[in-house]
Amino acid sequence: MIEPRGARRVGVVAKAASADAAGVARELVEWLGRRGLEVLVEPGTALESGKTGDGPLIEGARCDLVVVLGGDGTLLSVARKAAGGPPILGVNLGHLGFLTEVARAELYPALIEVLAGNYAVEPRSLLEVEQTKAGGERHSFRALNDMVLAKSALSRMIELLLSVDGRLVARYRADGLVVSPPTGSTAYNLSAGGPILHPLLAVSVLTPICPHTLTLRPLVVPDTSVIEVAIEAREDAPELRADRVYLTVDGQEGGEIGFGDRVRVTRAAQPAYLVRTGERSSIFEGLRNKLHWGE
Repeated sequence: MIEPRGARRVGVVAKAASADAAGVARELVEWLGRRGLEVLVEPGTALESGKTGDGPLIEGARCDLVVVLGGDGTLLSVARKAAGGPPILGVNLGHLGFLTEVARAELYPALIEVLAGNYAVEPRSLLEVEQTKAGGERHSFRALNDMVLAKSALSRMIELLLSVDGRLVARYRADGLVVSPPTGSTAYNLSAGGPILHPLLAVSVLTPICPHTLTLRPLVVPDTSVIEVAIEAREDAPELRADRVYLTVDGQEGGEIGFGDRVRVTRAAQPAYLVRTGERSSIFEGLRNKLHWGE
């Protein structure tokens, strides 16, 4: 756990290819500099903010705080790299912004509080995803929102063999499967009919996408579980031989999955740390204001 403290070295990461985010980044760099803080700017942000890039900021934990300017997608891309690293303050320049902490208009008042140490740090667990191809080649990913196995748009349904801790759960005939840590329960998992989980729970949720058998329902397991999924091609069931199956991580990384490939999902060794400030940090406030509960 990272204890709240006043930051002296602040990293700035802005949404790529966004003139709006670049403009906010320029103003923020100047504002922080006037307060005597050391400011490090991520290389991609530097190209548009007018400041020389300072190299990778996140993996090496070179900052006391990272300010992310963009939407949930930008925050997700940073959080995957920041496991065990500096706390992240997300600033919403997009639309819904369920994960980002403050709106654009609240940026500087919130930063004054954060720089004074008046904030909380919330650990958010990530998934460690390992794809082993039939030929033995391996690819690894991290996910804060979800790992999704899904058929392509024109494919038939697929068959997934799901095991937890070495024990068979079931054969899933479906359009796919979503595996989420608690943070991602309000993303694709929710759209697929999965439950909303409090972000600090030590669990993962497995939610089938349009299952052929309607009795297959979402399943919540301890986050210490080892989740394994095999992509099967059965000669006796040609209707399950989807043309293409894809693995995606947070909707941003991944690739094609072949028959005979296996995917292993565990809890990552280190969480990402999100900055939380005041009442707006409550998940219940987010459900009321962003998902319009109670209206």
